[in-house]
Amino acid sequence: MASMARDLLAQESVDATLQRITASATELVEGCDAAGILVLHDSKVETLAPTDGMVTASDELQEHLGEGPCFDAAHSSQGERVFRIADFTQAQSHWPAYAVQAHALGVGSMMGILLFTEDEDLGALNFYSRKPGAFTENSETAAWLLASHAAVAFSSARTHSQMESAVSTRHLIGEAMGILMGSRNLTEEQAFDVLRRYSQQTNTKLRDVARQLCERGGLS
Repeated sequence: MASMARDLLAQESVDATLQRITASATELVEGCDAAGILVLHDSKVETLAPTDGMVTASDELQEHLGEGPCFDAAHSSQGERVFRIADFTQAQSHWPAYAVQAHALGVGSMMGILLFTEDEDLGALNFYSRKPGAFTENSETAAWLLASHAAVAFSSARTHSQMESAVSTRHLIGEAMGILMGSRNLTEEQAFDVLRRYSQQTNTKLRDVARQLCERGGLS
């Protein structure tokens, strides 16, 4: 687990970090056949780094029904942060419609654990087994440990990516302003105002306006 934590933080991108998280779930959590991360955008579901098509199908089913353990875990900012169905062959009172249809997809048992830091909720890390009763107390403990490390790595990778994007955007806008200043004899403030007004008039992001100017040498 310690080696996995170091490995997560060493990944070079958000996607690589997420893929390593879900791969680690199948390697380190007893009984786990497949894993994925579910992120909610209002009521829309996004599946990240699924290791098996069953994960994506399950998430899509939960979005369609508006219920399910992963859906609830990703939706929960307070209270219980672990959701578990031990046996999909038995009737489920919490998510009856989902349980019946998920069993038809081949899900035997599953867990959903909220990924969170002190500052934000990131979604739910979900563990699937094709066998009923596959997850033990040891499985849940390992899943908790993995989710804790995964949340920190996910948040760190995303922050790093956002910072790189911000630096890249600033550089791109600066380059575009330089082109305008040289070709139209403008000040920095005037050049930025040209970009801003074009962005508003065309309903185009400022970064995309700057890229267009750099690539084409002008605004059209």
